[in-house]
Amino acid sequence: MISYILRRTVAAVILLLVVTAVTFGIFFLLPRLAGQTPDQLAQQYIGKSPTAADIAAVKHNLGLDQPVYVQYWHFIKGIVGGATYDLGPTTAHCGAPCFGYSFKNHVEVWPELTSRLPVTLSLAAGAAVIWLLSGVTVGVISALKPGSFFDRTFMGVALAGVSLPMFFTGQLALLLFTYQWPIFGRTYVPFTENPAQWANTLVPAWCSLALLYSAVYARLTRSGMLETMNEDFIRTARSKGLPERTVVARHGLRAALTPIITVFGMDLGLLLGGALITERVFSLHGIGEYAVQAITDNDLPPVLGVTLLAAFFVVLCNLLVDLLYAAADPRVRLS
Repeated sequence: MISYILRRTVAAVILLLVVTAVTFGIFFLLPRLAGQTPDQLAQQYIGKSPTAADIAAVKHNLGLDQPVYVQYWHFIKGIVGGATYDLGPTTAHCGAPCFGYSFKNHVEVWPELTSRLPVTLSLAAGAAVIWLLSGVTVGVISALKPGSFFDRTFMGVALAGVSLPMFFTGQLALLLFTYQWPIFGRTYVPFTENPAQWANTLVPAWCSLALLYSAVYARLTRSGMLETMNEDFIRTARSKGLPERTVVARHGLRAALTPIITVFGMDLGLLLGGALITERVFSLHGIGEYAVQAITDNDLPPVLGVTLLAAFFVVLCNLLVDLLYAAADPRVRLS
């Protein structure tokens, strides 16, 4: 197991390097291949009517006068050991992990990410608990009573939930439960300041996001349970006289959880990297909103920071998923 984790860790580091290289190349290499000069790249980060001296200074400070591979090496070296930036009359040291300074507002990227990360973590964790519990529960009950009124009704609701976009359900939840009936708060409050108000503010976002995801989990659980409940080991468990609740929960559901764990790891990892639309709709200043603003401003360091952080969460969640397989399904341990 230790050697497996070490191999996956090395593979994760290589994958993160590839992700950063591709993202770096999109912002710096592709424009040059398209015919843009370093002066033109630097000019977009200056105000109107810049002088030649202004363009030269910005180009030097941003490292645009160096080859792309040198710029990428400085970026990777800054993540590991920090970097020192020449700001003209003064210098600034960016401690590790250093993702550089924003080209637009000249603020360090890493503190911006860490300050917004609790918002995204709060959104992802709460929504994940709701969609996992509700989706799996509905899927199990529907599988045990296929073709019933409950099955048809909730599968129809699941289809509607997965079909409705977040910008519609989110705006509807805000309209009804925040403005029309002011049940929930409007302004995000950190958990450490007021846990009750923190949860009260996030409930509409949690439920809107869970409606989208729980529909997928309900249908996955239903199909998995319908297949698993006809397996030989289920008939053997029933023939031994085990209670139906034990057969369903301990044997049937555990065996059907493997694809659900896989999808859950991917969804949670992507969501931890930033829920762009949800954070925009509910005015949550998280990683997703930060990424949207950086992309709009064509600001490379924040985009690279968000991309690397999102890739890290996806890789981490996939590693945890592989370790959870054996706990969920004993057949994995035998193989």
